[in-house]
Amino acid sequence: MVCQAVGVELGRIGIWTSYRPFGVERVAEAAKLVEQLGYGTFWVGGSPHVPEIRPILEATSELVAATGILNVWINEPGETAAADAELRAEFPGRFMLGIGIGHPEATSDYKRPLSAMRAFLDGLDGAVAPPPAGERCLAALGPKMLDLSGERSAGTHPYFVPVEHTRFARDRLGADALVAPEVACVIDSDPVRAKSVAREYAQLYLGLRNYTQNLLDFGFTEADFADGGSDRLIDAVIPQGSAEQIAEVVQEHFDAGADHVCLQPLGEEGIPHQSWTALAKALAL
Repeated sequence: MVCQAVGVELGRIGIWTSYRPFGVERVAEAAKLVEQLGYGTFWVGGSPHVPEIRPILEATSELVAATGILNVWINEPGETAAADAELRAEFPGRFMLGIGIGHPEATSDYKRPLSAMRAFLDGLDGAVAPPPAGERCLAALGPKMLDLSGERSAGTHPYFVPVEHTRFARDRLGADALVAPEVACVIDSDPVRAKSVAREYAQLYLGLRNYTQNLLDFGFTEADFADGGSDRLIDAVIPQGSAEQIAEVVQEHFDAGADHVCLQPLGEEGIPHQSWTALAKALAL
């Protein structure tokens, strides 16, 4: 496998969020806070298009922004490459193009995900100004998609995974590729309330085959998916507790081989000022 050099300095810790919790009109405010707190990268969820990343970069001076992830089924490679080139020209070294295949439940076009991802990457590379391989990554879970992420991009940005998957991804990709897992978490000292928030979040993903199959591959069973997810599963994928306890799980991902961990705190309305601040302090950013 030929792993690409990572061409963007993501820092060790990032934030992952869609714009939905606080609205697009507050993106600049959120981005400024993320940068002020010392996070390296702002990952934008919700299947964003490349132009939607611009407000983050315009509002900050050094913060990296990333798509987490751009869905291949609702984007055209040539248009994506052109928008990518425009963004990189204005904000060099500050954009990571995260690309994903989405879920079979989300589109009737879903078929042969590995072939579809290769075709999308071929389209990018055939553009007038292709996105640099080291400045893009794939939302890879399984072995074959992980292999492709190492061959055609900087590495992988996996979502909804336990620490064991981070270890597997590192072993599969080797020492030089990017492994940047997302970790959803709940900062709350009340275990019953925290577990409820975690289960509400997990409900969507426990209905998507990409994620459930990956969890089955890592020792979970169908029984773990019932009733909102077993305690074992929820605790493995969505750590809960104090910011310091969340930081311990982040360290477990680093010990397992992660280069970068992006955190998605749950349960706080609007821009999660308190959660982002507490995590920054606990992680000594």
